[in-house]
Amino acid sequence: MNSGVRAYANAQPAPDMDALVRKHSDLVKRIAYHLAGRLPPQVEVEDLMQAGMMGLLEAAQNYASGRGASFETYAGIRIRGAMLDALRKLDWAPRSVHRKARAAALAMREVEARRGAEASETDVAAHMGVSLEEYQRIVQDALGCQLLRLNDSDDGDESALDRLPDGTPDPAAAALDDSLRRAIIDAVQELPERERLVLSLYYEQELNLKEIGAVLKVTESRVCQLHGQALLRLKSRLTEWQN
Repeated sequence: MNSGVRAYANAQPAPDMDALVRKHSDLVKRIAYHLAGRLPPQVEVEDLMQAGMMGLLEAAQNYASGRGASFETYAGIRIRGAMLDALRKLDWAPRSVHRKARAAALAMREVEARRGAEASETDVAAHMGVSLEEYQRIVQDALGCQLLRLNDSDDGDESALDRLPDGTPDPAAAALDDSLRRAIIDAVQELPERERLVLSLYYEQELNLKEIGAVLKVTESRVCQLHGQALLRLKSRLTEWQN
């Protein structure tokens, strides 16, 4: 039995917590399969579900009904967070992929700062001194390895976005959370329309890349590029907030 399973078994939730966990166990499965559809085949759904169950248990332990969000909404955030934490520990990407993803985000930021306008893929590729095809490959590689997280710091250290509240009452953490949410909402609203639509269909409507491609009448590969470009743009625009 691994440490995650032991921790879950030893937690011994109270009856009401146990009811919450049992009632929302299907949420863990749904999120795990949705996330697995975006990941390389070597990632096991069972591993995601195990991490997600730990996140669900923590959500049941920490949830406070008076804070505004429903338990399902709160639990969904904690479940996804637990799965992503597990993925970070299983990072299969070579250092070169990390390095190129950071370079692309920096190039995006520098181009937009210089022009005072949105940077196109061609603009960023030219700034990096690579072909458009190479730039698109960098974005796809980074997205496929889940490297385009908004909380990646340039030096690999913990960033401000890693220190979000965990459900424990904390006015300072709650203020940080509210500030981050506003910053992300504003940044998303300022994305090019096509990129904003891809994020909406992917995260809100939970369509997969093939389904989004059918909506936009483009290939699945092109949707992946647009998705990565959108996350890259958000990452570059939120850098000042993180610092």
